[in-house]
Amino acid sequence: MSAVLQAQNLSRRLGGDVPVTLVADVSLDIEAGEFVCIMGPSGSGKSSLLYLLGLLDVPDEGRILLAGQDTSGYGEDELADCRLQRLGYVFQFHFLLAEFTVRENVMLPMRRLGRLDAAQCLARAHELLERLGVADQAAKYPHQLSGGQRQRVAVARALANDPLVLLADEPTGNLDSASSANVRQILRDLTREMGKSVVAVTHDSGFAAAADRCVRIVDGRLADGIRA
Repeated sequence: MSAVLQAQNLSRRLGGDVPVTLVADVSLDIEAGEFVCIMGPSGSGKSSLLYLLGLLDVPDEGRILLAGQDTSGYGEDELADCRLQRLGYVFQFHFLLAEFTVRENVMLPMRRLGRLDAAQCLARAHELLERLGVADQAAKYPHQLSGGQRQRVAVARALANDPLVLLADEPTGNLDSASSANVRQILRDLTREMGKSVVAVTHDSGFAAAADRCVRIVDGRLADGIRA
């Protein structure tokens, strides 16, 4: 395997009278087709690291390489384009748009990217919803779905533009045990069947057991990684 996402000596601090270090000198490689979980105590820097890896935040020091390309010199527009084309995101809360149907929510990133025409966007959305087991919900609105169904739609939306890496922040944190197991299996299958790289922050040891590798962060620094 080869690294599709590389963090090199990342540090991130919040300024103020008493500066707070969120991430301190972190280096981490994510291989193509690898499922990696980030674990650690509350406030340890897990989500801060994920936001840096996902180009949603910019490090004070260090750099992120995506498919071998150094993103450290990118401006806001370049970062936005990179996020849209190469990265997908799933959060604890699904953030589906209430005024759009399931189908329309999944089509939104494709429309924004503009590579596909309307018919192609529709076909792609149906394909993803079918793969995620919610194609029969396509015409419904988010409030008409269960929590597990909404999260599966969120995964479909994250995959809309065929990203290299999917990043998930506590993706099962708001779900019951059955729905959590379903989402965990979906993310596992993405690496095995679609070759996607998945990086997930979690506090759930059961969820982490599905990963290829777990890394632990404490006080903003990576502790020794362990293989699941």
